[in-house]
Amino acid sequence: MTTEKVQSISVVGAGQMGHQIAMLSALGGYETILQDMQESALKQAEEKLHAILDKWVQKGKLTEDAKLAAFGRLQFTADLEEAASKADLVIEAVVEKLDVKREVFSELEKFAPSHTIYATNSSTIVSSLLADVTNRPEKVVNMHFFFPPLVMDCVEVVMSEATSEETAQIVLEVCETINRTAVLLRKEISGFVANRILGAIQREAVYLYENGIADFKDIDKICRKALSHPIGPFELMDLSGIDVGYFVMQQRFNETGNPEDKPFACIEEKVKQGHLGRKTGKGWYEYQKISVRN
Repeated sequence: MTTEKVQSISVVGAGQMGHQIAMLSALGGYETILQDMQESALKQAEEKLHAILDKWVQKGKLTEDAKLAAFGRLQFTADLEEAASKADLVIEAVVEKLDVKREVFSELEKFAPSHTIYATNSSTIVSSLLADVTNRPEKVVNMHFFFPPLVMDCVEVVMSEATSEETAQIVLEVCETINRTAVLLRKEISGFVANRILGAIQREAVYLYENGIADFKDIDKICRKALSHPIGPFELMDLSGIDVGYFVMQQRFNETGNPEDKPFACIEEKVKQGHLGRKTGKGWYEYQKISVRN
C-alpha cells in the first residue's frame, strides 16, 4: 500500500474528538465516514460541525464552497461494517478505556480490508495493547490528536515494536495532507510526550490544592500569569473533560500499580457527581452556556 492509495478514512466514535478529526479528514480531501453506535451522537456531531464551519465562513477563514465540499465528502453512519469496509485508514476515537478499544479493534477485523491501517487516537494507551486482537500488528499505530482537533496543530504518531515503517510514513503523510504537524515517536510509553508533561503539572497542581496550599483558581492564575500558560491546569481539565483525565489516570494505574498514578480523590468525586467540565456546564468552574470552540 502506498500513500497515493489512501483515499478514504473512517473515524470510529463521534465524541468531542472524533467528529472534529472526521472533519479534518474531509477538509483535507479524503472521503470520510464518521461512525458511532448512537444516532443521537451522530446528529449532535453534525450540528456541531455545521456551527463551527459556519462561523469559519463568517470570519473569512473558509469559503462557502469549501465548506459545502467538505460536508459532501463526509458521511455519518451507525453501521461499523459500512465504515470499516470502505476505509484505507480507520481512526478509533472512542472512550479512553482499554477494554472498549480492544473490542472495537476486534470488531474492525471482521469488516476491514487487509490493507487497512488502524490508528488509535488514545491519549495514553499504547497501540501494542490493541494490536494483539488484530491480524495486522504492523498496521496498528497511535495517532494522537489534541483537543480541539480543528484548532490544535499537532499529532503524536507513535510506533510500537511491531508497527511497520511503511505504516508510520503513510500516517505522517496523511497528517501533512490534513494540514497537521506530526511528530513521530519510535518508542512507546504510556501518555507519550505532551500528556506526560501535562500530567506532571496536573499532579502537582492537584497536590497543592488537596493539601490546602492554594485554591484551584489561584493555582490557575499563577500558571497563567507567572508561567504564561494560556490556561491553568484546572481550566484545562474542564476543557478536556474531567472524566477523560480520570480514565487516563485509571488506565495508567492499572498498568503500573503505582499508587502515585491512582486518580486523585477530588477528580474521582467530580466524576461521580457528573461534574465533568465544560461539556456538562460544571466542573472546577461553572459555565452558563456550553459553546462550541472554534
